[in-house]
Amino acid sequence: MISVVIIGYGNVAHHLVKAFHKAKNVHLKQVYARSIETIEHLKPITSVTNSLELLAEADVYIISVTDDAITKVSSQIIGKNSLVVHTSGSVGMNQLKNSGRKGVFYPLQSFSKAKEVDFATIPFCLEAENDKDFQLLEALAKAIGEKVYHITSLQRKQLHVAAVFVNNFVNHMYKIGYDICNQHNVPFEVLHPLIEETSRKIQHISPDKAQTGPAKRNDVLTIENHLKMLNEEQKNIYKILTNSIKNGEKL
Repeated sequence: MISVVIIGYGNVAHHLVKAFHKAKNVHLKQVYARSIETIEHLKPITSVTNSLELLAEADVYIISVTDDAITKVSSQIIGKNSLVVHTSGSVGMNQLKNSGRKGVFYPLQSFSKAKEVDFATIPFCLEAENDKDFQLLEALAKAIGEKVYHITSLQRKQLHVAAVFVNNFVNHMYKIGYDICNQHNVPFEVLHPLIEETSRKIQHISPDKAQTGPAKRNDVLTIENHLKMLNEEQKNIYKILTNSIKNGEKL
């Protein structure tokens, strides 16, 4: 049985708490948050605290706070020789400033409290200072999930940038598409099958082979007509992406 204390109660921590509580081989020993009111509802399933000085003893301390707070929070975990990890995609393991063992427990997914997640489908990117601690994190990840990857801090930072492109930036493209549809009284749901097909396609072939559209075909007339229909910000984004696709074809 692996005992765990979760420090923070944002989107990621919210779902980890639920998953660890249900896991057979994990003892969710405590949850910390600065505001005790935000975690009082967890009292029926675990201990709660708003004091880092009152953290319970555990095998693993999972820091799930904002990136900027990781160093400060970890430096306040004093007198614990247990494994301390964070859940960030962009912060190096060396930013942990606890005096003991260090690692990273990064579930690569977009989390929202209102949306349920299935950890069995989520990749866990793990890092530790030694093999024994990595095996501990691997066992913890497999208690709630299935996909585990040994990713270094440098690889994780690059992976996080890639995730911004395929998730955050793609979602912004959805937003632009939604705005255009909304402006012209076309239901955005008409585009849902196209979005789903593209998502399915790149799971079987590489994105460069899946690329279609006027930039891929160098359909100059269509591109010019599209640009006439867009506002200035949309035009700039359209031009940048069109040129990027064209340049990709030349490589």
